[in-house]
Amino acid sequence: MSPWTDSEAALLQDLLRRSLADAHGSQANRPQADAPQAVLCLCAEWCGVCREFRAAFEAAQADHPEWLFRWVDVEDDAEQLDELDIETFPTLVLGSATRTVFAGPVLPQAGALERHLRLLTA
Repeated sequence: MSPWTDSEAALLQDLLRRSLADAHGSQANRPQADAPQAVLCLCAEWCGVCREFRAAFEAAQADHPEWLFRWVDVEDDAEQLDELDIETFPTLVLGSATRTVFAGPVLPQAGALERHLRLLTA
């Protein structure tokens, strides 16, 4: 059973789709512009755990240029994410424009992140 309501799951899927569409049109993000899959980290700047996890997230991004990585500050994107009830940071959303593979909180460790990234290649 998913921890997300149907409307939250739809919002997360839409966030994946829009992130991939935005990257596809962005010249600044060219290496990942055609990425078929995305890794989104929902976080908050005020969260010390998120700030510490960011280095592992950026290292994973460097190791996996074939995927779009996006750091999503829930306060900066509050208008888009208003309906989400995020209880734990960091929360990852992995998937494609048409399918969410994983959406949930993760341990803020590089090893845990890599284990979740394997879902994108499974």
